[in-house]
Amino acid sequence: MAEPGAYRCVECSGGAEELYRDYQRGVLRIARCASFVFISPAYTALGTRRMLQEVGNVQHCAVDKNNPSTECHLMPFTKFKSSVRKSCQKPVDKYIEYDPVIILINAILCKAQAYRHILFNTKINIHGKLCVFCLLCEAYLRWLQLQDSSQNTDPDDLIRYAKEWDFYRMFGIASLEQTSFLVGIFIALWWMRPEMLKTKSDFILLLKALLLSGYGKLLLIPAVIWEHDYTPLCLVFIKVFVLTSNSQAIRVTLNLNRMLSWLAIVFGLILENGVVCLVQKIGWDV
Repeated sequence: MAEPGAYRCVECSGGAEELYRDYQRGVLRIARCASFVFISPAYTALGTRRMLQEVGNVQHCAVDKNNPSTECHLMPFTKFKSSVRKSCQKPVDKYIEYDPVIILINAILCKAQAYRHILFNTKINIHGKLCVFCLLCEAYLRWLQLQDSSQNTDPDDLIRYAKEWDFYRMFGIASLEQTSFLVGIFIALWWMRPEMLKTKSDFILLLKALLLSGYGKLLLIPAVIWEHDYTPLCLVFIKVFVLTSNSQAIRVTLNLNRMLSWLAIVFGLILENGVVCLVQKIGWDV
């Protein structure tokens, strides 16, 4: 996996050195995804695409760009696995000239290109604050659900309500459930694809992606403010939307298929529900 600060093509997720080129005097040109070759670490050989096509027993060949030549050490497929991959030749990141509103709409539609732009090609560091605010929204929703019909709606009591212990208790429970959900995802991904999470930067990047993809919880506030008969159904839709966003974030970050990403989500939900059952046995209201 690339380092968190590396640029990525939003179309094919290939590495890129730059997003655009400045020719001065206000002339900018969006960079295009260039061809690249994945070099096998076990072998250093020289080769050409023509020889790969002509020789049947040569499945892969690594290329040394510093020593170009037409020679190639022919090796059978059983000896090593590498891959020669061509890029998409499309603009590296078309979203750099888009309005933020358009980018947000594409993110809401769960487009992989928008997720790659946000995660790899921008310097957004609000994931921590966003996580805390989303937890506050969820705690506020649970705190309201604890209030019965005898709740006093006198404006003079708003400050007293904000200082109630129940609200902070709900915030702690929501934080515990969120932590268990994330831990479940990390455990599932490490078990299914341990090579994807080898370094600390890999964990940090995935954690950032999961926290940012939970922005859908902000919709809890308007769903509660404009209370309606369909509010419970809206809350279900919000939950499904957040889980879909989490799954897309995992796919984009680790280049996994839908099945593996959803398996990780399901495992996280199982662990989260286990924590909920434990909290209920202790006697805390959730």
